[in-house]
Amino acid sequence: MHGIVKGPVMKIGIIGAGNIGGNLTRRLTALGHDVSVANSRGPHTLTALAEETGATPVPAEEAARGAEVVVVTVPVKALPGLPSGLLDGAADGAAIIDTGNYYPQRDGRIAAIEDEGLTESRYAEREIGHPVIKAFNGTYAQDLLERPLPAGDPDRMALPVAGDDAAAKSKVRDLIDELGFDTVDAGGLDDSWRQQPGTPVYGLRAGVDAVTKALGEASPERPADFRG
Repeated sequence: MHGIVKGPVMKIGIIGAGNIGGNLTRRLTALGHDVSVANSRGPHTLTALAEETGATPVPAEEAARGAEVVVVTVPVKALPGLPSGLLDGAADGAAIIDTGNYYPQRDGRIAAIEDEGLTESRYAEREIGHPVIKAFNGTYAQDLLERPLPAGDPDRMALPVAGDDAAAKSKVRDLIDELGFDTVDAGGLDDSWRQQPGTPVYGLRAGVDAVTKALGEASPERPADFRG
């Protein structure tokens, strides 16, 4: 059953139907948004998710068509293989969310991140050819279903959001609020290392004050476990 949307109904594209992509599809359709979802294996593999949620399964090339928000939630190693012009059909001013994390054990060694020192989302931006907002990367997928709370609840979790485009960042923060979570502005994309794997905020289930504190305590030195 679709819930009542607090904000306007939006067309949202989700590229990647793993744990985060699947649960965002569940939550955003339940809020009444018009969701298209794609994965690397093709729309025919998304029938069950589509039947469960009412989302429209599409090829990756079509996921962003007309979308005001596009969520790119694929392994970092998969970014270079995404179709070129992936975001060409997105609505003007679309907010593109990157949820990705670089795990060398899974992704192999990525020189742009290791040697050039690009943040993971700056690398994502370069590969997909469009500015991104970093969000949901340190969020447990199950929490998207189980931990939303109304605004003002003292136990409401906060998620860090980093990005350079103020309007896109605002759109993403409003959407996260609608999903039942507070947000903390984590700075520009070059500051997004503060929420990468191995940092104090990564996976932190806490409110605004604790998330703000954790962002401030991050070290730019990539932990050994997350170096290739």
